[in-house]
Amino acid sequence: MRKALIVFLSLTYLSVAFSEVDPFQGLNEKTHKLNQSLDESIATPIAKAYRNVTPDFVEVGVTNFTDNIEDVNIALNNLLQGKIKEGFSDIFRFTLNSTIGVLGLFDVASTIGLEKHSEDFGQTLAVWGVSDGPYIVLPVLGPSSLRDTLARIPEAFMTPLLLIDHDRTGYELTAIDLLDKRARYLGLESIVIGDDYLFYRDAYFQSREFDINDGLIEDEFDDFDFED
Repeated sequence: MRKALIVFLSLTYLSVAFSEVDPFQGLNEKTHKLNQSLDESIATPIAKAYRNVTPDFVEVGVTNFTDNIEDVNIALNNLLQGKIKEGFSDIFRFTLNSTIGVLGLFDVASTIGLEKHSEDFGQTLAVWGVSDGPYIVLPVLGPSSLRDTLARIPEAFMTPLLLIDHDRTGYELTAIDLLDKRARYLGLESIVIGDDYLFYRDAYFQSREFDINDGLIEDEFDDFDFED
């Protein structure tokens, strides 16, 4: 418990210590260009090939399977954030889809109205009061922040894939998960406006704010009186 408190306080200090949003912009831009090059030459062609040769029902099954695995992490983070109702709903989703849904290949839970949530340990730290910290572009993984980057460490130990006592199978499932996620976002590059580096940076922080607040974003125009 003492070690966990020390880590938490250190993380809080590091996030607060950086007042600038993007103090590492020079390095970040270089990493961003590297990621774009790798994505265009490797990830995108593979994702397009996967999308073209995979029947729709198989692709949906793969998506359901990977989403079902994520529900374990989501449930744990909801509980850590004090969202008890949502946490138990996620546990029920996972149980239902893993059994009746045949290891998650079929999303039975959604058909009966159990909402799919989106939570991770970075969001949990935010709820606990840890600020974003500076913007960081990770090699291959892409946009992040200091808080969300450090949150990846415990997040890696919270996945059910660790329960698989076979390294090759674990690696294969991780690769399938990454491929499925990249295929989902094919075509989004077309919505980029202006400087792509700044676009992805701003979009990242806006997306994280949306997720942390469960979609409840304060309306900046609420303070204005539009009545005559």
